[in-house]
Amino acid sequence: MTLLRVAVAGGTGVVGRHVVAALRGAEYEPVVISRSNGVDLTTGLRLAEALSGCAGVIDVSNVNTSSRKTSVDFFSRVTENLIAASTAAGVQHLIALSIVGIDDVDFAYYEGKRRQEQMLLASGAPVTIQRATQFHEFAGQILARTQKGPLALVPKMLTQPVAAAEVGDLLAELVPTQPAGRGVDFGGPERHELPELVRKFLAANQEKVRVVPVRIPGSAGRAMANGALTTGAGARISTITFDQWLAARRS
Repeated sequence: MTLLRVAVAGGTGVVGRHVVAALRGAEYEPVVISRSNGVDLTTGLRLAEALSGCAGVIDVSNVNTSSRKTSVDFFSRVTENLIAASTAAGVQHLIALSIVGIDDVDFAYYEGKRRQEQMLLASGAPVTIQRATQFHEFAGQILARTQKGPLALVPKMLTQPVAAAEVGDLLAELVPTQPAGRGVDFGGPERHELPELVRKFLAANQEKVRVVPVRIPGSAGRAMANGALTTGAGARISTITFDQWLAARRS
């Protein structure tokens, strides 16, 4: 039996690994697109070759930056290349992962994600944009960025963390569906203050670091603190809580 090929842009990342596993479990043939596999999304190098024969593309590529220019440049170039290569390859469904609430938060990184969404929706390609809330891994990522010795300055933010594995499953489930443009938002089962999650993460790792909540200045900080990055009515809700995710990491 010949398996349908589905490309995963960013298939070696936090959520990309789960997308690849979910596709294999659903009896697709995942094609991992990453620089480590010789494909450069920002230049398009070997992208056409990678997408040859693919029925779908799932874009979970990312750039770690707090620069508006870097974010916009990365997502613009990647999206332009993916649209062009997918169209040329006859891809039936181009699915991109985005973030819940980015329309309401003027944060530099989110400008790139908004540009990505705009380009996809204006392209005329068969696309679905799947927004999700921050992953459970976000607590550890924030800690890595903000810890200075025995202190960690953690932004005051109301968050609704979701398991990256469940996001991966959802993205794989979307492949055979009709392109929806903007899909239904997807979020975790509980809402938490981000400093609380970081404290739990530290306790699970038996690390003694003092967490100091810090309000991000300006309108973006107010929006984050008030829950702008959490889901609204009609969203699809996941099942794995942060505590369950932590327990699974320890086992």
